[in-house]
Amino acid sequence: MRIKLLIAGILIAIFFPAVNSPAETSNRVVTWVNNDIITLYELNNRVKKEIGKSSEELKEVDEVSFIEARRQILDQMITEKLEQQKLQELKDLQASQEDIDSEIENFKKSNNWTQEDLIAYLKDQGMALEELRAQIKEQQELSNLINYEVKSKAVILEGQLLKYYQENPDKYKEDELVHVAGIFLLRQDQNNKDELNELTKKGEVILSRLKNGEDFGTLAKEYSQGPGADEGGELGEFNTAEIDSELKKAIDGLSDGGVSGLITKETGIQIIKLIKREGGKIKPFEEIRDKIYDTIYNEELNKRYTSWLKELKDNSYIKTNF
Repeated sequence: MRIKLLIAGILIAIFFPAVNSPAETSNRVVTWVNNDIITLYELNNRVKKEIGKSSEELKEVDEVSFIEARRQILDQMITEKLEQQKLQELKDLQASQEDIDSEIENFKKSNNWTQEDLIAYLKDQGMALEELRAQIKEQQELSNLINYEVKSKAVILEGQLLKYYQENPDKYKEDELVHVAGIFLLRQDQNNKDELNELTKKGEVILSRLKNGEDFGTLAKEYSQGPGADEGGELGEFNTAEIDSELKKAIDGLSDGGVSGLITKETGIQIIKLIKREGGKIKPFEEIRDKIYDTIYNEELNKRYTSWLKELKDNSYIKTNF
């Protein structure tokens, strides 16, 4: 490794001499990745490609954000260098011309294109056929590398699936629908505490009458100033995932036919009746097993990829010069 780095250093000295002219400074080496390099010119081009603005333009707008964005892009470029170097070591993972040809044929077939159609499409995209082949090669080889280094080592046991299901019941509930009615006592002046006190007293009277067996719809027609008053406070059916959090909290503990207490809001006082609740049950494990598997598998892949990449970086010579 020392000999290789020495050779790399000699080559860098030859091709990137320490001079101060603006043109050559823009192409100085910013990062060494083992025996490879990333130049400022390459980094600036990548910034422009990823963000759509030059480094100078980004820096003028917000220097702190520019520095962070450039750091993230440089880190991605380092990762790509390391992956390419690993592919050079594992030559069996490199994509063959036949693999690339097959992928292009599949692309044409899925779009019902001839070769001429493909060339015309690429021309519209400002891309040559060789550029497409290079992209496919890169994607296939990266996929091969991840399969070899990460996916092949990810093992998910049935017990993990069941444990995840038991620990995350809310993720696998059916949609819960609630049919509700309401009585609304509206405030005219949100800064008037006396008015709110009067509305609260009126609301308590309504609750007392409901407890004594009077009909909710009749009282809604008598008192409510909100939507559905003429229909006995009828509000309709709602998905609990989409309703106001305070309203959801108020009806969560209610059985069908139950009535909430007073709900105080900026707009006034509300009383809600739960007419009917449907759904909301946890789906059977067998029904969602595959979905849970995908979730755990993807989490495992991300964890293993992060660990593999960290190990790769730890065992590499990486030096950034900014």
